[in-house]
Amino acid sequence: MAVITAAGLAGLACAMLTLSTLPAAADPAANRGRLGDVQRALAALAKSPQVVSAIGEAYVDGRRVGKGSAGTRLLNGKGGRIPAGSRFRVGSQTKQMTGVVVLQLVDEGKLKLDDKLSDLLPEVAGKDLVERAGEITLQQLIQHTSGIPNFFDDKLVDTFDFTTHYPPMELVKKSRTLPRTQEPGEKFSYSNTNYMLLGLIIEKYTGHSLAAEFERRVFDPVGMDDSYLPTRFPGGIKGPHGHGYFPDTTGRPRDVDRLNMSYGYAAGGVISTAHDISAFQRAFAQNRLLPEELKKVLMGPRRSAPQPSGQPSEGGGGRQQPAVPCGGEPVIMSLKGSAPGFNAVTFTSPDGRMQFALSATLAVSNIDESVDPLLVKAAEAVFCPQK
Repeated sequence: MAVITAAGLAGLACAMLTLSTLPAAADPAANRGRLGDVQRALAALAKSPQVVSAIGEAYVDGRRVGKGSAGTRLLNGKGGRIPAGSRFRVGSQTKQMTGVVVLQLVDEGKLKLDDKLSDLLPEVAGKDLVERAGEITLQQLIQHTSGIPNFFDDKLVDTFDFTTHYPPMELVKKSRTLPRTQEPGEKFSYSNTNYMLLGLIIEKYTGHSLAAEFERRVFDPVGMDDSYLPTRFPGGIKGPHGHGYFPDTTGRPRDVDRLNMSYGYAAGGVISTAHDISAFQRAFAQNRLLPEELKKVLMGPRRSAPQPSGQPSEGGGGRQQPAVPCGGEPVIMSLKGSAPGFNAVTFTSPDGRMQFALSATLAVSNIDESVDPLLVKAAEAVFCPQK
């Protein structure tokens, strides 16, 4: 097993359900004619040595108002250009979709927020796969307050293992070997294991695969025709797409396009497009997938309002995006999925009328601190062209 730092592994499928202070014009429709050039913004992003390629699209009221592609499919200018509408991994933007399906089941009366994990999945308690399963609630799993350790740890899994398939319950079992660091419900503590368990709960209480429930409850209603959750290992990306890279222990960037998607599933497995992920965020913001009260459960108590620059938005995990002071209202929310080889971010207005979705394949670690400011600068160029 390659030795990767725990901090590096923490980036796998790590969503940033954050609220960046990236202001746009007060009326998104009025701002349509003043949005910046998407192609120019992505070209600037791809000139950075950290970035191999960048693709993205901007939307206002469901209408595409810009698209772009920059960089190349492979490292060092190789592989040719990537079509702007290509598919890409969205990482932990998947978690929001998983949360939507779980909370739809709550809305239908099939689940309750205070249901205990030991009752929902008795095997995790019977086989001692999750410590204190009798105290952990469904809501705590959704909001990352269960205290269940994150299986994606360098002691347990290998970023460069592309061939070993781990069923979700096997990864849950791996997490049991790590010590708990908090009481159930005590505080936010990001863990992909929470969402592996939620995926298993969805499958048990619907009688269908998670992929089928995503299709029925999210993709089809929203019009996400090019999105899918891989059902067969290794679950690659269909069609032309960019390859991402991750440094090995010597610092050499290695192609991780074959990313082991055992680690994805309900926590980070969805493959989508800029069009589709924008449509999802638009529908979510406009309460077409969940009623407001359940949407607030998913967003979490700390995620319903912007956090000051540099402070984490604890409702969804990850680091706060840097602030972009271009004036005006409302702030633009950002939801980020990240794993070795890529960062995928969807910026959207709170009313759901504007989106800018981009995918950046990387030549550096996905949690390299120099990457986030580059992504926000691209969004600033689109939403704040007069700055």
